[in-house]
Amino acid sequence: MVYGPAPESTAAARNWLARKPFGLFIGGAFTMPGDVFDVRDPAQDTTLAQVTQATAADVDAAVNAARTAQADWQANPALRARVLYALARQVQKRERLFAVLESLDNGKPIRETRDIDIPLVARHFYHHAGWATLLAEEFPGARAHGVCGQIIPWNFPLLMLAWKVAPALAAGNTVVLKPAEDTPLTALLFAEICLEAGVPPGVVNIVTGDGTTGAALVAHDGIDKIAFTGSTEVGQIIRRATAGSGKALTLELGGKSPFIVMGDADLDAAVEGVVDAVWFNQGEVCCAGTRILVAESVAETFRNRLISRLKSLRVGDPLDKSTDIGAIINPSQLARIRDLVAQGVAAGAVAHEGTAPEGCFCAPILLDQVSPANPCVSEEIFGPVVTLQTFRTPPEAIELANATRYGLAASIWSENLTVAMDLAAQVKAGVVWINATNMFDANAPFGGMRASGFGREGAREGMAAYLRKGDPAQGAAPGAIDPLPANGTPDGLDRTHKLFIGGAQKRADGGASWSVMTDGTRLGHAPLGNRKDIRNAVEAAHKASGWTKMSGHQRAQVLYFLAETLDHHRDGLAALVPMAEIDASIARTMYYAAWADKLSGAVHNTQSAHVTLAMREAFGVVGLVCGEEAPLLGALSLILPAIAMGNRAVVVPSQNNPLAALELGPMLGASDVPAGVVNIVSGPVAELAKTLASHNDVAALACAQPGVAQMIEHESASNLKPVWHAPEGQGRDWLEAMVQIKTIWVPYGA
Repeated sequence: MVYGPAPESTAAARNWLARKPFGLFIGGAFTMPGDVFDVRDPAQDTTLAQVTQATAADVDAAVNAARTAQADWQANPALRARVLYALARQVQKRERLFAVLESLDNGKPIRETRDIDIPLVARHFYHHAGWATLLAEEFPGARAHGVCGQIIPWNFPLLMLAWKVAPALAAGNTVVLKPAEDTPLTALLFAEICLEAGVPPGVVNIVTGDGTTGAALVAHDGIDKIAFTGSTEVGQIIRRATAGSGKALTLELGGKSPFIVMGDADLDAAVEGVVDAVWFNQGEVCCAGTRILVAESVAETFRNRLISRLKSLRVGDPLDKSTDIGAIINPSQLARIRDLVAQGVAAGAVAHEGTAPEGCFCAPILLDQVSPANPCVSEEIFGPVVTLQTFRTPPEAIELANATRYGLAASIWSENLTVAMDLAAQVKAGVVWINATNMFDANAPFGGMRASGFGREGAREGMAAYLRKGDPAQGAAPGAIDPLPANGTPDGLDRTHKLFIGGAQKRADGGASWSVMTDGTRLGHAPLGNRKDIRNAVEAAHKASGWTKMSGHQRAQVLYFLAETLDHHRDGLAALVPMAEIDASIARTMYYAAWADKLSGAVHNTQSAHVTLAMREAFGVVGLVCGEEAPLLGALSLILPAIAMGNRAVVVPSQNNPLAALELGPMLGASDVPAGVVNIVSGPVAELAKTLASHNDVAALACAQPGVAQMIEHESASNLKPVWHAPEGQGRDWLEAMVQIKTIWVPYGA
């Protein structure tokens, strides 16, 4: 069959573009254009419009406008609901204009913008209009962050705007949004419908520009939260730039997602799944399934069908309704794709390639016979390129799937749901699709693990990211450690404490201790731990993975035993901390024992014919940096929610008085806490916390030491682990900080 042309009219979009060069949208009005730059059509290599390069002064004006509007906006949830509903309706009323403009600006096929992007944009505003109404009931005691700085990429310009703006507004925040330099046009059109929808001046502000504009937004003191979607490298820069600023941060970053095809999979369906996973949106998708892992028993059949299918894909004019793959965003990105493919072929890959016209287009490419070390297997290409590897057993498939620094998404194909769910539980990814791929909904949490960032967008979890509840503790700073002998009256028989690592008391690697003093009395000597002790503790924690696999009920039983043990040792602990603190510690242990089997996941109402599960998973190995106040209760306040949720912990106790926490070691063993689940390393808090923050095998950090907050946020940028600054107290928030959401899409009722 020969396809005839099926062009979409661009008349309305070009009439809109012909109005003028574009200024910025600040305080409910467009500014006069300043210094401008060209926005180009990647398919035609022509100029579409000129937009303003925002300066630091422009960013300042936008933040000030947002700050002025924020209090009244937060105070009126009924208005927020009406406005968000109006935005959804306005998007639908202008859906064809938005779809065409997006295809012109980005190069993606019109059938994708028309059938996927724009309907999802409207869905997000409808969904969050509901959250504006339900906020006080569903999030009691929570409040908006204030002014949110939002930076979005060029691959889904309007959809990424909706993902960020809708929840921020529903929560009562105001926003300053910077669209990508290459694709700002639908954001500027959205600014116009904000006026039609009655968005109050200053609630939504849009500043266009390059990376310097984004950097000015990140650095601005008037911003309370930063939300960023983009590359992992820029995400690390933002993490360092915001360290210690008090700004909330969510990052949705790069990916190198596995596409696992089991031997019993429907191969024809899986081939079409690859089309959606990799060749959708020209492969310019952070969660694209760019690493096919196929069972060796069906690899040849699957490979042949996939090669045949890729050669049938049509690459060309994005405004043609029959186009499958549109234009790459710009020539530099196309050059990067081709360079990586050349590197992959040089490393031994065999390339199977479709056809593409001249210009900024890239044919669909399958790279076969690749080794795990091939650069196209490890590097995010962000183009229509997929690699294929084979495996023999499910454990080998999981090993290959997790052999990446990323953890954004995965797709699993099997006719055996038991097999598929078993793999879904083991793959390290924030989103898992079963017999499907690239499915999205406003009521489905989306976000990654590891180098793919932290935080979630969509659903209840996405709303929580735009709300603040409580404030980090502002405790006393630790004093100095002096390893030299100190005068002081011993309190009874000399007490010898050791580190607690791997279920046993261990001498510190450096062989040193220091005197722990209070009011001239020497309470005992604490071991002076160092980075090697942290290393040993992390290794011990990783070996205790059986704790994570236990049921919540089993963990609850152990925590109840620990409460019994604490009660039995209250007299001994009384030599180190007040009896009231011991009583509070026992009560807190009982509290988290009660919660251990009760923090459940959720089934989200999304698209028909699917069950969308939001599973709460333990991070694995977490670092806990305890505060100085209440050394026993403070340590347990972090340890208990962490292990109740199935994590294993490396604990840095109070520096001024670590002895009570060190006393916990033998009690943990006596309470049936398995070896390695809790490891306690005393010493200089700043030094030990820095080691935990930079350690690649520590998945998350909780910190109750304000004095080291900036340092650990900065150091954690290397591996992008989430850092939670724990306030005083207890509650569900402590438990939710100790888990990450894995969203699993399961076929149901089709």
